[in-house]
Amino acid sequence: MTVNRSTTKSPARRSMSADHKAKLAQGRSEARIVSKYLEAISAGKGKRGRKRTPESISIQIARIDKEFGAATPIRKLELTQKRYDLVTERDRLNSRIDMAGLEKDFVKVAKSYASRNGIGYGAFREIGVSAEVLRSAGITRARS
Repeated sequence: MTVNRSTTKSPARRSMSADHKAKLAQGRSEARIVSKYLEAISAGKGKRGRKRTPESISIQIARIDKEFGAATPIRKLELTQKRYDLVTERDRLNSRIDMAGLEKDFVKVAKSYASRNGIGYGAFREIGVSAEVLRSAGITRARS
């Protein structure tokens, strides 16, 4: 059996409208803003117990450096990892996050993002977004 290739139609190429592309770009932009704000508030949550400061971390790093010379190879490996973790944490503590700017941007886009993605007030509250910020964004407990 032979197939006549000249009668076989190739699928038509579809292109997105400018409006569709703009809406996709808006969605990506809003998701990026919401993500940055949520990451910032989750990073700000401390752990239980004594709060760490960059100074206390530097003291721990100095202790590790002192112990490193006389340590066994396996202990050196452990100390190297611990030192790496402490330096990363100290750098994080020293970096300044512009929470006011992130919050301002979040408030601008949160309602649109939430309604488009079906995210309610309770979900935002559960992950740590304050009621005041949600109120400013126009997100209420009542489903709209």
